[in-house]
Amino acid sequence: MTNLQFWEDKMKEKRKKTPWIDFVKEICSWRALTFYKANGLISRYPPTSRIWKVISSKNFNLERDSLLTYWKDYDFNKKFFTNFQDLFLSVPLENMLLFSGCENSEFSDQSMNSKNSYLSFVVAWWENIFYSMVIKDNSYNVLNSISVIWSENIYFGYNIVTSHKIFYSKHIENSSEIRFCTNLIWCHECLFCNWLENSSYCIKNEKYSLEEYKKEKQKILKNKNTFLNSFLALPWANKSFSSTNVIWQYLTNCSDIKGWYYLHNVHKSKNVISVSGWDWCTWLYDTFMATGFPTAKDYYWIMWCAWWNNVYNSYIIPLCSSVYYCFGLENCSFCLWCIWLRNKSYCILNKQYSKEEWHELTNKIFAQMESDWILWNFFPWDLNPFYFNDTVAYLLDNTFTKEEIIADWYLWRDDEIKVDIPEWVNVVNIKDLDIVNFDESILKKVIVDNNWNYYKIVKMEYDFLKKHNLPLPEIHWLDRIKLWFKF
Repeated sequence: MTNLQFWEDKMKEKRKKTPWIDFVKEICSWRALTFYKANGLISRYPPTSRIWKVISSKNFNLERDSLLTYWKDYDFNKKFFTNFQDLFLSVPLENMLLFSGCENSEFSDQSMNSKNSYLSFVVAWWENIFYSMVIKDNSYNVLNSISVIWSENIYFGYNIVTSHKIFYSKHIENSSEIRFCTNLIWCHECLFCNWLENSSYCIKNEKYSLEEYKKEKQKILKNKNTFLNSFLALPWANKSFSSTNVIWQYLTNCSDIKGWYYLHNVHKSKNVISVSGWDWCTWLYDTFMATGFPTAKDYYWIMWCAWWNNVYNSYIIPLCSSVYYCFGLENCSFCLWCIWLRNKSYCILNKQYSKEEWHELTNKIFAQMESDWILWNFFPWDLNPFYFNDTVAYLLDNTFTKEEIIADWYLWRDDEIKVDIPEWVNVVNIKDLDIVNFDESILKKVIVDNNWNYYKIVKMEYDFLKKHNLPLPEIHWLDRIKLWFKF
């Protein structure tokens, strides 16, 4: 066994014992669901002294290959995380995370190989995504949804896999033309159904003839004012399709899982949220958002990893393997405590080493970390730049109090986020708006919902609503995303 394998095994064994609540607190607090203003830009980061400066994604990617110039020598007189903080506070960060292959996606965050994304989070290999989160792997025309894989034409969808034309529905697999349904697999043309398999032309789980179904469907879809309330009234209990030895819900083709939400093709794992693979993904521990292509394995304490394997205690790591305590890498391997490198290997604190030098120094650093009892820890709380109550962690568990969060050196937002509405813009209250009969004039207006949150309808969204005969959304786009966390 090499020294590196020795340290990896120590990290693995520790991570396999993490309590669920610690995983949520420490990892999910690094995924904010709010945008802020910073340096004149719309940014994923709030104004805080925990980062150096925010620059535009365009400028960041122009400078990306020069990040080796920000290197630091490792100082053994300092704690491990202090070394990282010294580097972190010297590197500029992009206002939105946009990886390669993005087009017209400047107002979405954590995107890769995407086109036409707007106010969405964590999207890869898709097109035309609005107000959604975790949309992956050849999905198209998805609005107000979360956890959608290999699907298209989805509106208010939740945990949708390999399906087409799914509206106001949850936990649907291999199905089409579904509305107001939950827990369906291999179904077609169903309304208000729950827990069906291989069924068609059903309403409230009752089978209809094709002609009868068409008549009843036409009646139901005339009442567009009731669509949102009908969706909110759907049962939240979900079944797990094709899965064994699992405790929780919301997953398909999984086995031997403990502690999870929204999984597909995941096995022998613990504390995992929003993970999917084309084939089996295995040995994932404390992992929040990952994609396997075709598989993923050996992720330990990870916030978003994609397509490669063997990653430890890292944040935003697509296309990387054998990386440790890194922040934002792409196509890298054998990196330790590096930030936003691309196509690099054998680096520490963004400094290039030979293979032999890297292994020798890494062994010494891991030994120091073990003596300080931090070898297996994720980034410390006082490095987290996000407001805790704006993150997925707080949506998953809102029992965290401000007092305990601040005591652990997280940030907490008290002030409302200011929304600038120009005086000349026509603002219309949702109570006064006809959400059924509308025309293109709505594109020039700002809507205010019942909670006094402001939002707009954009052209591609308008076209989708008209094409599929859907009403205007009645609540702010961020509240539509937050609906999915009310289990």
